Amino acid sequence: MKCLVVSDSHGDRDILVQLLAAYRGKVDAFFHCGDSELAADDAVFDEMAVVRGNMDFDDQFPAVVTQTVAGVPVYMTHGHLVGVNMGLSYLLADAKAANAQLVFFGHTHQLGVERHDGMLVLNPGSISLPRGEFTRLGGTYAIVTTDSKGVSVQYYDRQRRAVPELAFNFPG
Repeated sequence: MKCLVVSDSHGDRDILVQLLAAYRGKVDAFFHCGDSELAADDAVFDEMAVVRGNMDFDDQFPAVVTQTVAGVPVYMTHGHLVGVNMGLSYLLADAKAANAQLVFFGHTHQLGVERHDGMLVLNPGSISLPRGEFTRLGGTYAIVTTDSKGVSVQYYDRQRRAVPELAFNFPG
């Protein structure tokens, strides 16, 4: 199973359209972790699960999305409502209660991936306004792949180039 995960596009609709066009039929699901600054009924969200971020003012966005993709339970939220700037405790508790195997969030604009209690916890970073160590990339998103061996994560830049030092494998 493959998922594309993007976040914090902050009004940059074109990058979302480009990602959908490039990966349609190549991934099983698209996830946007909030702060799109678009309307909830925008056509890009016909193919992309999305949550409300702190900069999304359309109250039609859900705060949380739980979805099963090819038998894998996914939990997604933006992160501001569970205090991800101060730690992952509340995010992890909510994801565990949802029986998630994959946990996606945004808000911090800093990419990161780790394992907690058998859950893969991933922030794709911001596609438009990155912060932190990988700001130089100009924005990132991630492809998460699960199979019988485990979970792999590959981060990409805005030009859809894999970033070699941002490839991770987690055994099953």
